[in-house]
Amino acid sequence: MSKRILVVDDAAFMRMMIKDILSKNGFEVVGEAGDGVQAIEKYNELKPDLVTMDITMPEMDGIAALKEIKAKDPTATIIMCSAMGQQAMVIDAIQAGAKDFIVKPFQADRVIEAISKALG
Repeated sequence: MSKRILVVDDAAFMRMMIKDILSKNGFEVVGEAGDGVQAIEKYNELKPDLVTMDITMPEMDGIAALKEIKAKDPTATIIMCSAMGQQAMVIDAIQAGAKDFIVKPFQADRVIEAISKALG
């Protein structure tokens, strides 16, 4: 059975890149969101196996959304996505419960490695 993934990023082209990598590797993208508020709504609605979450977004950033999702569902599996030079934010995200992080620009093998590892 393919794993169901929610892709969250404020940039549509970044969501397209991740969706492309995931679908080529047998994962099913069940939804996408452009900010943290939408991410929480979509998570509650879709109950995905995994979420890829951008850190820097409008409305609510990825770390705040991560904390809110984990508060409601401690078993949520979330991988953070960040641009270079956001190490402090990445550490915050891991401490808040993120399973891993992927650095932008995405490298397909790193994305798949992180997701496969997170899903066990």
